Amino acid sequence: MARELNVELRVLDIDPPDQEKEADMLVKEHGDFAEDYLVPQVFIEQDDGSILHIFTGFSEGVQVTSARWDNFFTSKYYTGLLKSAG
Repeated sequence: MARELNVELRVLDIDPPDQEKEADMLVKEHGDFAEDYLVPQVFIEQDDGSILHIFTGFSEGVQVTSARWDNFFTSKYYTGLLKSAG
């Protein structure tokens, strides 16, 4: 997705304390925050510095999250992001 949208990919792991702190801030300010928030959460930082939250994982499990990713990649929203990136 990063390659298709021509954006930098940055992955934060919530286990190391420094990355956890950064991830917590990002999710609190722009994502779906709860005390035990769901991962993955995916964001796109635009050229103007604004941040779009585009995806949150599903508590029902990895298979559900994976299926929703498949739906996301065929959605009109994602197709629109590709057009605006191109």
